[in-house]
Amino acid sequence: MDKPDHRPRDTVTWMRAEPVEARCGCPLISSGHIGLEQPAPGLIKRGRRLADAAERRALPSGSNAIATEAETTTNPDMRRLSSAPGQYESGDVMPEQRILDFYIEQSVLTQPGPYAIMFDDLPVDIAELVEIVQGLLVYEDVAPGFYGFELPAERGAEKHLRTEEAMLERLLGLDDRSLAQPRPVERRLAGRCHHFMVMLLSMLRAKNFPARARCGFGAYFNPGYYEDHWVVEYWNADERRWVVVDPQFDDVWRERLQVQHNILDVPHDQFLVAADAWNLCRRDAADPARFGAVFAHLYGLWFVAGNVVRDVAALNKVESLPWDVWGGQPQPHAELSAAQREYFDELAALSREPDATFDELRKRYAMDELVRVPEIVFNSALQRPEQFVPAPTLR
Repeated sequence: MDKPDHRPRDTVTWMRAEPVEARCGCPLISSGHIGLEQPAPGLIKRGRRLADAAERRALPSGSNAIATEAETTTNPDMRRLSSAPGQYESGDVMPEQRILDFYIEQSVLTQPGPYAIMFDDLPVDIAELVEIVQGLLVYEDVAPGFYGFELPAERGAEKHLRTEEAMLERLLGLDDRSLAQPRPVERRLAGRCHHFMVMLLSMLRAKNFPARARCGFGAYFNPGYYEDHWVVEYWNADERRWVVVDPQFDDVWRERLQVQHNILDVPHDQFLVAADAWNLCRRDAADPARFGAVFAHLYGLWFVAGNVVRDVAALNKVESLPWDVWGGQPQPHAELSAAQREYFDELAALSREPDATFDELRKRYAMDELVRVPEIVFNSALQRPEQFVPAPTLR
């Protein structure tokens, strides 16, 4: 039997990636189409423009709320998102045990390999694990301003480490003590939100917590806007719900950005998974110009669509680097065609409440080459194709 073709007519397989370096939040990667044979023109210039814009960006102050009280009252989508920290309203579906088991098992990227023994003496408390992660990692771009540490140029490659095993190998090369011992900032592994996400995911799964990465948009970097970001979602068995955790936000980050919410239970109006962002924009309940790397003029529905693809991959336990690009995301600043909008509507419907659509979500990832991470991805930060190490497998 022929495989169904989910490809919209105006979408092709490879993308052009604009390298985006953000001082706060995730490194934001705009997406488009590219062939492997050569870098797209103008990428370095655009990357420098965004880096300059990020450096000039003022720290946010005041309220982190996105929606006004009137918007929350009148807009059913915003009511659902703001209903309670880390949970939806009555539409939730209790996941089957097989789904929870799937998210307990390590992925090819979160597998600690020979360093698994280092997890044996770690606690099982979520807050303590998050604090441990924060003592092992430092967000590269804010290291000088937030922590008074200028990362040596030769350590810049640390942010490109894809796997937990590679991260632990490098971390222990800097400081080989127990992972429970916080490192001075100069001996922490330097990375981005991806590193915090992978490190916490690996620890949680090692402690038999069902946990998964989520790609979406944070409302607490730049009040009034939704900035590209990655977090961790774990299953709280006592409360019977998925809880969003942002391990990147230690005391320093929370003070600098004046974050008021609980980073161990991030409310859904403060972190929107990509599907929720897509649906809000599609229903004219939110302005697409508020989503993306807004301060660098990279925003819009096309940006949200790219994150929908990334989130679908993450829900299939393929937790890519934020600047890995592949598949059928739209061109930067593109006006999406009707066929493209319908295509991303389908992906958003699958990933919005993934427990309810788990089997279909897994099947779609396996069969749709525009979503499935290939053996070769394009590292837009380094402007080169790379093997996805290790190559993703269907588990």
